[in-house]
Amino acid sequence: METKEEILRIIDVLNDTYESEEAWYGPSVVEALRDVTPKMAEVRLSSNTHSIAEIVYHMTTWRIFAVRKIQGDAEFDIKTQDKDWKKFPLVDEFEWEAIQMELSLSQEELVSELEKIESDSFLEEFVPGRDYSYYTLIHGVIQHDVYHAGQIGLIKKAVKGMRLEEDDYGAFDDRADFDNGTDYY
Repeated sequence: METKEEILRIIDVLNDTYESEEAWYGPSVVEALRDVTPKMAEVRLSSNTHSIAEIVYHMTTWRIFAVRKIQGDAEFDIKTQDKDWKKFPLVDEFEWEAIQMELSLSQEELVSELEKIESDSFLEEFVPGRDYSYYTLIHGVIQHDVYHAGQIGLIKKAVKGMRLEEDDYGAFDDRADFDNGTDYY
């Protein structure tokens, strides 16, 4: 008899990483995003970094990639910069809500697809068009979440240290607003 015990454990870890208030490593994705305002979501700490909005879009993109591959779509890929790292120069309340909702929906869809899998042996199969297994892909999504939740936390800390005014927009290359002696990493 085939089992899906490992898939169920992976779903638990995926959900913990995404929304648990007790993730072992620190804030889950949802916790990291909890108090991010549209203004904070659009800020780039420098011209060669991503904003929180761009990071969330990127996380959503890779969840969609995982879903499409689990569904057996060998052709789907993320080959263009706009599909992977869309730019959001200005983020209003509506757009920020939409970006977060898309992430939430992609999480639900990924979990739903994993719940449909009937056997752990699926995890050993190779992802269409890739040289790694579904096990690696799904764990990659989890690791990706941890990495980007940490990035979001660092960006939030730096942006809060900037004491942004309501009319400040765009990239922040001037570090004069940082307090001396305060770590922003």
